[in-house]
Amino acid sequence: MRAFLKALCIVVAVVAFQSAVLPHYLEPAFKPDLLLVLMVFLALRAETSVSLPAAYGLGLLKDCLSGIYLGLNAFSFLVVYLVLKSVSERLNVQSCLLFVLTVSAATAASAAINLLLLLVFSQTPTLFAALLNQLLPHLLVNAFVASLVAAVPDCGSLRTSP
Repeated sequence: MRAFLKALCIVVAVVAFQSAVLPHYLEPAFKPDLLLVLMVFLALRAETSVSLPAAYGLGLLKDCLSGIYLGLNAFSFLVVYLVLKSVSERLNVQSCLLFVLTVSAATAASAAINLLLLLVFSQTPTLFAALLNQLLPHLLVNAFVASLVAAVPDCGSLRTSP
């Protein structure tokens, strides 16, 4: 119960920081996706029974806060999570560099999945150019945030499975 409350407090703090604080100080292209970083952290270091619903819930929460199509980020978070979880048994998940690279790859994969789904289900002609212009700054900012998360000393203590 204590672990659940701790995780809930972290999610509330991340959501409040991402949706209330960051938009006032950063341009939209330079806002980090803290929910994606949290999802990657959970995919690499938590049990599947906890992290699978959390990954879908974090994507759904991002959809609710962003105001775009409901389920778009939830689906992309879930696909990225499943790929990361299938690979995480073969990786040294305690490595800081690997975490930064994984967040960067997850950012690119999530953007590609979102772009593909929007191209299929939407009729916006300038969508590809708009998302492509924001991909590199978004990727670099997420990698920077991931390096800050990886620098936290007790960051690896949340891993519950061997």
